[in-house]
Amino acid sequence: MSTAFVSPPHGRSFGLRLDTLIRLRWLAVSGQILALVVVNLGLGFPLPLTPCLAVVGLSALVNVLLRVKYPVARRLGDAAAGPLLAYDVLQLTALLYLTGGLKNPFVLLYLAPVMISSTALSWSTTVLLGVLAVTCAGAVGLWARPLPWAGGDLPVLPDLYLAGIWVSLSVAVGFIGLHAWRVAEEARELADALAATELVLAREQHLSAINGLAAAAAHELGTPLSTIVLVVKEMQRSMAANDPLAEDVALLRDQANRCRDILQKLTSLSSGDAPFDRMPLALLLEEVVEPHRNFGIAINVQVRDDPDAPVIARNPGLLYGLGNLVENAVDFAATRVDISAQWSLAGLDIVVADDGPGFSPEVSGRIGQPYVTSRARDRLEEDGESGLGLGFFIAKTLLERTGATLSFQNRFPPETGAVIRMHWPRKALAIETDGYATKGRGSD
Repeated sequence: MSTAFVSPPHGRSFGLRLDTLIRLRWLAVSGQILALVVVNLGLGFPLPLTPCLAVVGLSALVNVLLRVKYPVARRLGDAAAGPLLAYDVLQLTALLYLTGGLKNPFVLLYLAPVMISSTALSWSTTVLLGVLAVTCAGAVGLWARPLPWAGGDLPVLPDLYLAGIWVSLSVAVGFIGLHAWRVAEEARELADALAATELVLAREQHLSAINGLAAAAAHELGTPLSTIVLVVKEMQRSMAANDPLAEDVALLRDQANRCRDILQKLTSLSSGDAPFDRMPLALLLEEVVEPHRNFGIAINVQVRDDPDAPVIARNPGLLYGLGNLVENAVDFAATRVDISAQWSLAGLDIVVADDGPGFSPEVSGRIGQPYVTSRARDRLEEDGESGLGLGFFIAKTLLERTGATLSFQNRFPPETGAVIRMHWPRKALAIETDGYATKGRGSD
């Protein structure tokens, strides 16, 4: 199958809670005050204490204003959270300028705002913060007050060494920021895909619930309708042939009978009635395949004629998952799709195979992961759309919830095409047969 990676819209942002940002800044303010006190009073290093405390106090003031002016539960987007994190970078730069610049070991704290941005904000905002952090680190490397130190022998660090610190910090900002953003983005992709799966399953369950509700309504209305039909019959018998209301009563009887027929059809939709609650395997596969038979691709379903064939609970997730895989096979098949089913005491196996080009090597190991798409080229050109790559993920997730184990592979050369194998342990599908367990029939 012709496949390609399709990434979700990058640069997305889930935002950052204001309360989280305020708490992190209070933590930074506390740590900065503690560091100033320990260095100045504990180690006896001379510090420009008043300017440093003024810089730290400004952060505390900003926090108080944010807490008073805005609700703490507010979620900030990039336009608001980005400048606040940029302020943290600038505040750290001011402190480093007063305390030695790149010679100060706390220069590594430039990584903190970039890390926060990479996990909660968009990629573009993270890049801008990273560039700002690297630029500020370079600035304090060139212009900064001497490093506070006790005694007359001040440490002299070579310029080449300071340049190495700046380069290593720049690499750390880029590498750690990119890695953290990629991990967070994968988590966001997985959350989106799971949400889409839940939405699909909820829709299928909603349709099944509507069918059950319609059947229940039909059952409840059956009794009063039977009474109406009986009364109409009695009225028709007691009326003379030339009664002016005879025609109206006959019409009323016809409409009552029509209502009865409609209610009988609604009753047939009941999920509690045996014909649709549990289905023979062949009938279930035919229900899955039927919507895809009119696309110019021959679909061959192979299920041996056996009175002991499995009878499976009709599950919306099972139907949708199988249907998605069949639809994908039809999309990529050249002429035909083969669907076979075999069962034994161990469980049930279903294989969906097509004669298309097969899975491309670069994605064969990632099939079933979210945002790995495999749309047919001709259908892409016809619709002018590209999928998000959730089809296989949704199908795989829904089928695994029913207890299935899936494997994806290509046919062995010289044949071409993709093969999807599904296996359910017998206990997973609530399989029922007349002699399934006792006779021990195996696969052909």
